[in-house]
Order: sequence, then structure tokens, then C-alpha cells
Amino acid sequence: MKIPVVILAGGRATRMGGLDKPLLTLCGQSLLSIILDRLQGQGGPVALNANGDPARFASYDLPVLPDSLPDFPGPLAGILVAMDWAAATGARQVVTVAGDTPLFPRDLVAGLAGAAGPQGLALAATRDGAGSRDHPTFGLWPVDLRDDLRATLARGQGRVRSFTARHGAVQAIWEAAPFDPFANINTPQDLALTEARLAAL
Repeated sequence: MKIPVVILAGGRATRMGGLDKPLLTLCGQSLLSIILDRLQGQGGPVALNANGDPARFASYDLPVLPDSLPDFPGPLAGILVAMDWAAATGARQVVTVAGDTPLFPRDLVAGLAGAAGPQGLALAATRDGAGSRDHPTFGLWPVDLRDDLRATLARGQGRVRSFTARHGAVQAIWEAAPFDPFANINTPQDLALTEARLAAL
């Protein structure tokens, strides 16, 4: 069974004025369209974690999965939704990708799966001269962690890195040159920079 993928887009995007970041346009395409293109051939079925009216994503023909917890508790809430959805499909693992990061590697799923250690949990990271930097919204998650994750969030503990460290996460490393493929879009300036990078590819 190919590993299912969930695109995380459940945040409030306050630095983008509350706009739906996956629907922002880059080089004539939405971020979501670019992300879906990069996922082609990488994994199994794809779903979108997003809150609010799902009709705005109707043209993409994706399952839209809202957070199961109130008040936007952060990326771990989206990861929990991803785990629950994947488990319902019979999958034992799920990959998550950020909905505001359109230039992630085209071998993301294979790289995460190849790096996963005994605990089965792997997070994307980039390497440059200063060392490595992890990108925990890009991860491979065993779905049997979902009950512990649910309990963790119920205790008000929403830090991704604390949860992943407790479960023996390992890094799957990509090079940061010529640019960090996991650089995300938080501001209009980030959008312009990413558009320039995408146009140069």
C-alpha cells in the first residue's frame, strides 16, 4: 500500500492577512496545484487538512479534513487528523506536507521512508555549512501514535519537536543549496521570493 499524504493547511495565516495560503498564486498556479504536482507519483491518496468552508477547495477533488480540536491548536492537531484519516484507510503510516511550502523535494516520501528508524518516525531536515535544520511539518508518522498524540494535545502540549523527540524521530536530510526546499511562505515577501525561485526551475 502506498503511503497516504495529508497537506497541512489548518492555520490562520495571520502574517498573510488571513488569506488561504494554499490558494495563493505562484507563476499562474495556486500553491495547492503546485504541491499536488510535486506529489505526483510519490505516495498514495492525498487529503487536505483545512478549517472553514470546504467548498473553496471543491475544484481540487480532495477530501478536506478539519481539525478535530477547537481553537487552532497548531500543526500537531493537523497531524492527528492525518493519522486518524490514514488509519481509517487501513494505512499504517502517513506523510504530512505543509500547505505553504511548494518547492519540497520530489523524492520526499521515499526519502522519509528510507530514513525512518525502528520507531518508524522520520522528519525532513536540510543541511548546510552550519549543520542541519529540521522541518517537522514534513514527516512520516506511524498511525499507531495517534492515541498518544491525542492525549498529548488534551494536556495542552502542542510542541511538535517535544512529541517527536519522545518517540525517537530521525532526520531525513536534503541539501539546503541552492535554496532550502522546505522554505515556507509566511509573508508577501516570501511569496515573491518563492515565485522567483519557481520561475528559475
